[in-house]
Amino acid sequence: MPSKKHKPEEVIGKLREAEIVLAQGGTPPEACRQIGGTEQTYYRWPKEYGGLKVDQARRMKELENENARLRRAVSDLTLDKLILQEAADGRPAARIQPSSL
Repeated sequence: MPSKKHKPEEVIGKLREAEIVLAQGGTPPEACRQIGGTEQTYYRWPKEYGGLKVDQARRMKELENENARLRRAVSDLTLDKLILQEAADGRPAARIQPSSL
């Protein structure tokens, strides 16, 4: 079964639904059935989204995506630098010490 990637707004809404079920005396498995998720997901979501409002969760995801993009850019630039140093020095990049970056 393919996994469905939930948007932060959906996750926060489902967590609120689960809180209502639990407040009415339901059990965590009942809350999971109500929101259409597994118990593992039910326990993981509060760690990631607990206490956040919808706009905060949306912004958090945007920042995570931007962070991943910037990490890739730095990685690409570091690789380019190593290749240029190798070409300039006439030695393999494997000999270049990480502290010289």
